This record gives sequence, structure tokens and C-alpha cells, in this order.
Amino acid sequence: MTFRMTPGQQEIRDQILRICAQFDDDYWLDRDRNGGFPHDLHRAMADGGWLGIAMPEAVGGVDLGITEATIMMQAIAESGAGASGASAIHMNIFGLNPVVKFGTDEQRARMLSPLIAGDEKACFAVTEPATGLDTTKLKTMAVRQGDRYVVHGQKVWI
Repeated sequence: MTFRMTPGQQEIRDQILRICAQFDDDYWLDRDRNGGFPHDLHRAMADGGWLGIAMPEAVGGVDLGITEATIMMQAIAESGAGASGASAIHMNIFGLNPVVKFGTDEQRARMLSPLIAGDEKACFAVTEPATGLDTTKLKTMAVRQGDRYVVHGQKVWI
């Protein structure tokens, strides 16, 4: 089966590739050699309105689908950013879908709006020393203490 993009989907791809063209091979080589989050790419995607590609318009998103978000992610990776660039953006897109689908209006406004604007970044912490990616055996917990959370346990990769 061959996937054919609609003209709108092709335009998304073209716009993402134009943004990513600002970040050449030297930029990504520096990230590979020295580490660090690609804040410039993240900011460019936020400024272009792309961090909310699959988020509701009510919280500042574009309200497109996961297919369009996937096209965006593939274009980022293809641009030379590879996994480094895609990883910097993907959690913002796919990891928050449970909040989009199941969150309350208050949760959506509080959590999604600052992520879409690029003011905050989403993160994901699953792996633990004895469990790997088996989420049924995770032991780390975050416990609310006053106005913050304290994490008890160990994570291997975040």
C-alpha cells in the first residue's frame, strides 16, 4: 500500500523542512559531540506553531491529527536532525495525547498551552535499573509535597 500525502500534508512537510534547513549538519554534529538539548530547534518549532500540531485549538493548538504530526516528525528526522531532533520534539506531540484525550479542560489549559508556546518542555522517564521498559514493574514514584513533587526511585534514561 502506498501512502499519498494530501496537498495540505505536503505543505506541512515543506514548511517543516524549511524550518529545519536553519539547522545544518554542523549544528547536529555539535549536539552529537557535546550533547545538550537542541533549544534552538525547539524554539523554532514553537514559533512556527508546530508544537501544537495535534493539540486542540482551544489551548492554542492546530487540531490536526497524528498522521500530520507523524509527517512532521519524519521531516525533522530526514532534515539531518535524525533521532536527536525528533526526540526533542516528539514527547511534546505524542506523549501528551492522554491529556488531550482524557484530561479535564483545566488540565488541558494548564499543561498544553505552555508546551505549545514552547515555554515548557515535556519529558518522559520510564526505564529503571531492574525493569527496563516493562512499565508493569516500575517502582519509582513522585509524591506531592506542598507545591512540588519529590521523586523516589531510580531512572536510567530520561
